[in-house]
Amino acid sequence: MDLTVTTDHLAAAAADLVRLVPGKLLDPVLGGVVLTATAEGVVLEASDRERSARVECPALVHAEGRALVPAKPLAETLRALTAPQIRLVVEGARLAIRTEGARFALPLLDVDLHPGTPPRQDTADGTVSGTHLATALSTVAGTASRDDALPIFTGVRVQSEGDRLVLRATDRYRMAIATIPWTAQGDPVDALVPATLLAEVGKQVAGEHEVTLRSAHNTFSLSWRRSTATTAVLDGTFVNESNVVLSKVDTRVEVDADALLAAVRRTSLYADTRGVVHLEVGDSHLRLRSANQQSGEAEETLKATTHDGRTSPSYQARYLVDALRPFTGGEVHLAIQPGMRATVLTAVDPGEVNIKYILVPIRPPQP
Repeated sequence: MDLTVTTDHLAAAAADLVRLVPGKLLDPVLGGVVLTATAEGVVLEASDRERSARVECPALVHAEGRALVPAKPLAETLRALTAPQIRLVVEGARLAIRTEGARFALPLLDVDLHPGTPPRQDTADGTVSGTHLATALSTVAGTASRDDALPIFTGVRVQSEGDRLVLRATDRYRMAIATIPWTAQGDPVDALVPATLLAEVGKQVAGEHEVTLRSAHNTFSLSWRRSTATTAVLDGTFVNESNVVLSKVDTRVEVDADALLAAVRRTSLYADTRGVVHLEVGDSHLRLRSANQQSGEAEETLKATTHDGRTSPSYQARYLVDALRPFTGGEVHLAIQPGMRATVLTAVDPGEVNIKYILVPIRPPQP
């Protein structure tokens, strides 16, 4: 293998690949990247058996070939280089990275031991806007649990419903649902996909015109421009807001999301050890309170439009901050239920990416 490539292009491809498939450090082969040079350019691939990714990169190929090298050293070396172009060439048992006046050599691993990546399918189940998907995942993927002991809560349920794609995730204390436009091309999609992968995909597809989704044989894949990420799906499609009782709403509040978010952050500085902030609903205002015997107490009042009852719940501040973040730049509607029943947050004027956030309150501090 012998090729010349723009340093920035290859560095970006390697960095994207490492973030999509971090690899298994204790297994050199599963922590490696396969570089395949053909007349069309160079393809970088990684797999840890459960997750795989491939990223294409344009290159001038002098001699075709295939090599497996450690992924992170490759990515870190490319990121550190300042030369506009580099040359990659296999030299004996090393892959040499050559620039003018410098040479870096990575050990070649046994490429035949690498599990490889599944071939890219020609058929697709449908497509979405990369911008819409990134916006939705920035909220939904972050709502999934990070506790690997309960894997069914670590996924995002991706489900097509007519001309909309619905993404749902929960950690049992809150749930986020995002609905975005969907162009169906094949079978309906319904899969529970690891949230950690989708969170990274969301960062990489921001600004992309189109992302293609494929679901088959207990796997799920997303493709955009020169990249494809594939993963095994999780077991279970129970993640659904129908499991949450939402029929007892007795208080409705409309308030500027930015103002409420800023007030929560300020008053939470005086919250107790549980981080509790209390929302007191008035006739035309929303008052936030928090108190801590050591640090003192805080109170802030905001203008708001209120309807029906005056149920006044308490929340963990960090969860309320997460719930309000998707609605910044506009007004947020809070549908509040009495007792410990969930509160539903939605945008007063939703856009093409429609977010619904369901948040369970916490018991208020005892006097």
